[in-house]
Amino acid sequence: MHGASIVVLKVVIALSLAGSLVVQAMILPAAWGDLVDADVPTWARVALVSIAALGVLTMQVFAVCVWRLLTLVRRGSVFSEASFRYVNVIIGAFVTAAVLAFVLAVLLAPGGVAPGLVGLVSGAALVLAGIALLVAVMRRLLVQAIATESEARALRSELDEVV
Repeated sequence: MHGASIVVLKVVIALSLAGSLVVQAMILPAAWGDLVDADVPTWARVALVSIAALGVLTMQVFAVCVWRLLTLVRRGSVFSEASFRYVNVIIGAFVTAAVLAFVLAVLLAPGGVAPGLVGLVSGAALVLAGIALLVAVMRRLLVQAIATESEARALRSELDEVV
């Protein structure tokens, strides 16, 4: 990955994080106010706004972990044990987001919400769970790449001794 690509991706991540802070500071309180005005029961307001806030938090955790992985890529040390910490947290963030989306679908199902919307939210939960599984597969590939690199280093060392 070229340095320019890493910089551009970090700019996108920074903008996303800034946008998520705006959501947390301004949009979620406004949504709470709208739900109060719509006479939504307190338990439902708490649930909906909490799910939204936690969903934004999962995105923020994901963004920070990708940022850290990009830093490891730039340093040339992404194929190290340090990467696993960030990849594991990314998997956890996507699993959490999937569970949150599913809980949202369950909360919306008995209400006056269109069944298609409940289906879309359920589909989003499945997609998020699929992304978590995809990242888990990529983690396995990282394990294999680290093992291969380690083996190559050992072979180079042996070859250097022979020469």
